[in-house]
Amino acid sequence: MRLIRITGADLSLFEFDYDLTWFGFFLSADEVVYGRYGGRDAKSDEGRLSLAGLSYAAKKALEQHKARAGEKPPARGKPVLAEQLPAAKARKRQDCIHCHQVNEFRRIDLQVSGKWSRDELWVYPLPENVGITLDVDRGDVVKAVAPDSAAAKAALKAGDILAKLNGQSIASLADAQYALHKGPKSGTIAVQWKRGSEAMTGKLEVVDGWRKTNVTWRASLLDILPSLPVSAEDLSPAEKKAFGLPEGRAAFRQDKFVHSTLKAVGLKAGDVIVGLNGKGIDGTMDDFLGFVRREHLVGDDITLNVLRDGKPMEIRLTLK
Repeated sequence: MRLIRITGADLSLFEFDYDLTWFGFFLSADEVVYGRYGGRDAKSDEGRLSLAGLSYAAKKALEQHKARAGEKPPARGKPVLAEQLPAAKARKRQDCIHCHQVNEFRRIDLQVSGKWSRDELWVYPLPENVGITLDVDRGDVVKAVAPDSAAAKAALKAGDILAKLNGQSIASLADAQYALHKGPKSGTIAVQWKRGSEAMTGKLEVVDGWRKTNVTWRASLLDILPSLPVSAEDLSPAEKKAFGLPEGRAAFRQDKFVHSTLKAVGLKAGDVIVGLNGKGIDGTMDDFLGFVRREHLVGDDITLNVLRDGKPMEIRLTLK
């Protein structure tokens, strides 16, 4: 079956990352979910997907279906519908609900109740957040393990086959992200894997902040992600050297067209922006602006570290 709208769909069954533009479920007629397929990162909406990976996950789902034949399907509660969310009911117009709006409505409802926090931003973490890179075409195969990561400390190695993560069977990136999404803010996440014919178990030790990732691609967050409207050019290596700045440091000179919001806080044409909140940012101006958008929200107060006529100064502003 193909669902082309989220309205009327049971969110407690079709539970996925609603910022995605496409997602697949493998489920039985009794609504038993055997697996999922989909997912992306901030670089690309297709880089984590392949037809081979989809086929691989489908075959794994069929294996589960056969193995669980005769099992009683789990009891299901009352359906949860997007149009029933309080924020959805408050809409002035009852237009079609886009998938990403589910996240928006839930955020609004939490904000109204005073229960929203920045931790709510970090949903469906990538397996790289615990040190695991999965093969695109075989979604349960560990392609690489980052040194000193939670996965490395749990003794996982490249070539291992993930069996379960946080109690969820793994056959794709989507399965892994769903399992991690259900993981704790800090603590341990159970993991099972195979190395050759040997079945192995362990625990991923995660600390507060492990879920954090680049959210700038998420449509549901566009209204709370800030922009810094500078119009500037990166300094050349020679110019950076003249100012005593490392060559790899982001440093850029504001041109004559100063945005009104920046002019209001004191930024002037010719000012050279060299840091944020007292720290330098590696890379280019684009890296600097991307850092602001990744690490801050609308309403945050920041300090731009600026050189004016070669002299350091600070410009404070509230992000919009």
